[in-house]
Amino acid sequence: MPGIEELNLGYTFADLNLLRLALTHPSVAHEQGTATQTNQRLEFLGDAVLQLVLTRELYEKFPAFDEGPLTKARAKLVNRQTLAEHGAALNLGAHLILSRGEETHGGRQRPSALADANESVVGALFLDGGFEAAREFILREFSHELGGLTVIPIMENPKGELQEMLQAVSSEAPQYNVVSATGPDHDRIFECTVAHGGVELARGRGKSKKAAESEAALAALAKLREKKEVGADS
Repeated sequence: MPGIEELNLGYTFADLNLLRLALTHPSVAHEQGTATQTNQRLEFLGDAVLQLVLTRELYEKFPAFDEGPLTKARAKLVNRQTLAEHGAALNLGAHLILSRGEETHGGRQRPSALADANESVVGALFLDGGFEAAREFILREFSHELGGLTVIPIMENPKGELQEMLQAVSSEAPQYNVVSATGPDHDRIFECTVAHGGVELARGRGKSKKAAESEAALAALAKLREKKEVGADS
């Protein structure tokens, strides 16, 4: 197994014991049956640091968006699969300290172990080098995801998001209306409007009424957020 000193994180630990602890899988304590320290506490800390750093980046990158969309965007950035992929890219699996049983059953490639180790390394780095060192590491690791995030990811329920936004100013629900349906029966295109308070907000098109309504809601959300952002800047 490669030495822990060979792990290239773009950061040099002053206390290698912290890094070693970050890579100590809980199976070691279970195998030994003793109170051996593992990376679970560092995982807890690293998760909080990771959330804080990425929350701040999203907060600054998307000033026109409220808590709901920002929370969804953060969830798309930080999830177990993403963390495991980053852990694999850093080759954390090769440096994990595992029990013999976990090693035998493929623990070095287990996504949950890689994700946990990734968070633990962030926690260790935070304790060793402080917040700025942890922040630099996280932003470097997530540069691709953050760089490609030019807009908030498309909402799974744009109609619900629009209603939630409008309810902040009025109890009236948005009204959807199909204004046209063109094309042959097997390939219809529907056009739908969405209005609020008697004012049309946007239009959308789709191959079904539901799809057209969703597109109208997305267009309305974009317009309302752009208006809000302009208002904030003026």
